[in-house]
Amino acid sequence: MLRNLFLGLGGLAAVAALSTPADAAGPSVEEFYKGKRMRVIISTSPGGGYDLYARFISRHMRKFIPGNPKMIAQNMPGAGHRIAARYMSVKAARDGSVIGTLSQGLPFAQIVWPEKHKKIDMSKFVWIGNSNEGNNVLMLWHTTGIKTWEDLRKKEIIVGGTGAASTSVQYPRALNNILGTKLKVLIGFKGGSQMNLAMERGEIDGRGSNAWASIKSITPQYMEKKQLILPIQMGLKRAPDLPNVPLIWELGRNEAETKVLKLMVMASRIGRPVLTTPGVPADRVAALRAAFDAAVTSKEFNAEAKKRRLEINPVSGVEVQQVVNQILSTPASVAKLARAAVTKGKVFKCLDLVKNKKMCRTKKKKKKSKKSS
Repeated sequence: MLRNLFLGLGGLAAVAALSTPADAAGPSVEEFYKGKRMRVIISTSPGGGYDLYARFISRHMRKFIPGNPKMIAQNMPGAGHRIAARYMSVKAARDGSVIGTLSQGLPFAQIVWPEKHKKIDMSKFVWIGNSNEGNNVLMLWHTTGIKTWEDLRKKEIIVGGTGAASTSVQYPRALNNILGTKLKVLIGFKGGSQMNLAMERGEIDGRGSNAWASIKSITPQYMEKKQLILPIQMGLKRAPDLPNVPLIWELGRNEAETKVLKLMVMASRIGRPVLTTPGVPADRVAALRAAFDAAVTSKEFNAEAKKRRLEINPVSGVEVQQVVNQILSTPASVAKLARAAVTKGKVFKCLDLVKNKKMCRTKKKKKKSKKSS
């Protein structure tokens, strides 16, 4: 269920902190949006999960925005979602007429490579909401012969990714550096549909990360024909329909490894986000967030989502903003670990990375309790 719909003081305070005050002499929200053509910036190519959810939610949102503006979608792929992020941060209008979707992995990328985010501060964006909180999976084609995640240590597997700021690159690199898998990541794909096609052609063995919900809605035939192997899932808890697939952070052998891997999967809370540019007036932010909340709880939206097999598990904009800020406030010591985890070719040498050596101690496996006869 959707939570925290901005009726509390905390939500209003968050809006005020992230936006400029409404100009008393300016137009009302309805006057501003009436007849407006809003742009929806999508950071991937057409056909993938980000594209599908962004177009779907924006089409329904417009019905609940005062003035009922039109929505014009524009795909802006490249640089692992950073081209769209840079555009929305620097060039796009800051008046509430531009919304968009960006990779859930960008806040994590910011703490890992702050030098690449001087013009893209994810805390400055105004987060409108997430239409689906759900797990990602390491997605491999059935011809790889992989059975379990341990097999990834024995055989080189080629997976596709968009860019270093995306989870499709971050997760396989972390698996390599921390757990010693042999995943070779080919970077440069512009979206999920392109990677799927390459996988079907045998050009790659799979995808470094894909939303489990997207597989079920966009390419359900993969599961129906038993064409996929899903050795690992990424989220805070196991998906109900993937009870036997281990979570990436469950594979951590000590406190340091587990802490980094858990930090990475916080991105699942950001999910398929809708956000707007920095500096949007508070009254328009409130209207956009209210429109998102109304859309994802409407009967029409959920009926169409069910028909299209789209999973909907919404998170309010205030909550998404809190998660983003929580990731960005990661202590420097943990950010150092995270950088080592996702930097190409690095080895995650715990004793070289932390001051508290206790964090490197291997976890003791819990003994199964014997039932008394």
